[in-house]
Amino acid sequence: MKKLLIMCGTGIATSTVVTGKVKTWLAENGLENQVQLYQSKISEELSRINDYDIVVSTTLVPDNIKDKVIDGVPLLTGIGKEEMFEKIKEQILA
Repeated sequence: MKKLLIMCGTGIATSTVVTGKVKTWLAENGLENQVQLYQSKISEELSRINDYDIVVSTTLVPDNIKDKVIDGVPLLTGIGKEEMFEKIKEQILA
């Protein structure tokens, strides 16, 4: 089972919206049993970012972890969300 972290600046507002959308997408695609979801704020996760298989963020992240993080803003704007979901799916099935 993959560990998927969804994080934002405070771990409350945008990460909650994104978590809901990701849960729905996982269920629609039959992937809900392959992923354990976590939600948090970025300041609490920087030191343990490598504990997660997949990281989605709606806030800016430091350069040293950018390659590990999927931009979650498309789930807030609607622009590019299919591409973002495809990246998550690739990580789940990897």
